[in-house]
Amino acid sequence: MRRAVILLAVLLVTARLAPAQNGVLPVRTGSLKFAVIGDNGTGGKPEYDVGQQMAAARARFPFDMVLMLGDNMYGPQAPEDFVTKFERPYEALLKGGVLFYATLGNHDNQNNRFYKGFNMGGERYFTFVKKNVRFFVLDSNQLDPGQRAWLDEALQRSREDWRICYFHHPIYSDGGRHGSDVSLRVALEPLLVKHGVHVVFSGHDHVYERIKPQKGIAYFISGSGGELRKGDVHPSPMTAAYFDQDQSFMLIEVAGDDLFFEAVSRTGAMVDSGVIHRQTDAAGTR
Repeated sequence: MRRAVILLAVLLVTARLAPAQNGVLPVRTGSLKFAVIGDNGTGGKPEYDVGQQMAAARARFPFDMVLMLGDNMYGPQAPEDFVTKFERPYEALLKGGVLFYATLGNHDNQNNRFYKGFNMGGERYFTFVKKNVRFFVLDSNQLDPGQRAWLDEALQRSREDWRICYFHHPIYSDGGRHGSDVSLRVALEPLLVKHGVHVVFSGHDHVYERIKPQKGIAYFISGSGGELRKGDVHPSPMTAAYFDQDQSFMLIEVAGDDLFFEAVSRTGAMVDSGVIHRQTDAAGTR
């Protein structure tokens, strides 16, 4: 069965925070480059600060898409709110042609899936391909039998090298406010394992956390793109790295059989980095 294995992980969450430009991203020609944000849609200064850092990072790391992990909008969600909570904070990226692909969180209006800027095509859950990666976008607000059946079939048909899922509620998390959604794990994890999903991104807990691989799958929580629950991570044996002192976002590069990642704070400090290697099993499949 196809799996991903962490080869390198650097935790930099205390006094000496390395500048982001000293990270592990190789910035290779032809690789897939993207950013990840979650729980961002506050319209407050921290969200704008993160947006500015993302634009600055793009100068050294030319990503052309962003995964949004839900709670893309808090509070009122009238047309003017899409301006102040999305279009302005990421204005430089949007003007540069960067595409945002959203999933819905518990604070999002379900009708937001029709908003053109979120590229959801009016669907609660969907799949799309970029280079050698297939993404599976789920609605974890209601993982009904129809959605599970769709995911099972979509994963079965996937022939891309990498399979990445993202949805709002984490099935593994050390966040104190929410933590692991065990009922969602029971419903979803068997499909992820069965079909060899490599990486899962979620938000909901307003922190950054990297979980040690669970049943061969790498899990990330990136839920502090706008909101922050400072000091909310309670490390456990499954904790690989975390940062809960400021807002943050992620940068990802998929180059062949390697997925490189960095977590960057809103001040531009790199707070975690590493690489996941996609291994070939004994049968020669990937």
